Amino acid sequence: MNSVSIVGLEKNTGKTETINYLLKTINKRVGITSIGLDGEPIDQLTSMPKPHIEIVKRTIFATAEKYYKLKRFHSEILSVDDDLRTPLGRIVVSNALEKGEVILAGPQKSKDIKTLIDKMLKLGAQIVLIDGALSRLAPASPVITDAMILATGAAVSLNTDELVKKTKFVTDLIQLERENNSELENLTGGIYALGESTIKLPIKSLLSFEESDKPILDYGKKFYICGALGESFLNYLCKEKNLNEIELIINDFTKIFVKPETYYKFIQKGGKIKVLHSTKLLAITINPISPYGYTMDSDEIINRLKEVINIPIINVRESKSWMI
Repeated sequence: MNSVSIVGLEKNTGKTETINYLLKTINKRVGITSIGLDGEPIDQLTSMPKPHIEIVKRTIFATAEKYYKLKRFHSEILSVDDDLRTPLGRIVVSNALEKGEVILAGPQKSKDIKTLIDKMLKLGAQIVLIDGALSRLAPASPVITDAMILATGAAVSLNTDELVKKTKFVTDLIQLERENNSELENLTGGIYALGESTIKLPIKSLLSFEESDKPILDYGKKFYICGALGESFLNYLCKEKNLNEIELIINDFTKIFVKPETYYKFIQKGGKIKVLHSTKLLAITINPISPYGYTMDSDEIINRLKEVINIPIINVRESKSWMI
């Protein structure tokens, strides 16, 4: 495993604290960057204080020129690439010569994130951490990173039932069953009906499925969707009978944009959704403190989540031993 994305279910769910915990406990040389901005002292949306990102000596970090100049510790520059840019300047890849606090601002395009991961690995990192965001799921795609950690907590909801419901939904999507069909890798752009022969449907995406020359289910019952799976198409299928005969395959869970109610209605009526590329979800971390100071019962959250989710669930403020 060479790369891990850390994604928050909402802002202020403890993603930065999870990253700091990993930086302190991983027994490997770490590379780290962000797809957006992390480590800033004040949250730009809530104006509330945020924890700093604290890197240790020999960490390889990548950030925009503007924030590289603001750091207050010694480091050596390993790379400045004109092809890796952000609105805040070129991406500077550096080796920390001592511990210190850093603001991370990295590329947002999937191609650039992948390029930067490969660069940091070549420069000596043994594992690369990517600070992500649920609103920008690209780094959590198994095409970009090898594994993922999901951060959830009181910022999602102060109602435990609602917090568990939202976390379980995202977890269910992340853990969708994988379709083992390597031939689908060669199909690009559009929707394909899979049967004795593979037929490309005469529509560009599911956004225009109602413009098809005939009802889409007349083409078959099993489809490979190269792009996004949206709410309107799944709602359309939910009105059909014999949903247990229908199977949808998408590239990975980051391509699903449906409400929990719609997803579970489809699944409960027998419909199947699989992914061509599955994501390895390593753990869920929880932050029981909301950004406005309300504190939930950490043990209750963990126990309730463990009733419905079968992966490690930890509060990084209390855990003392967990390594990748």
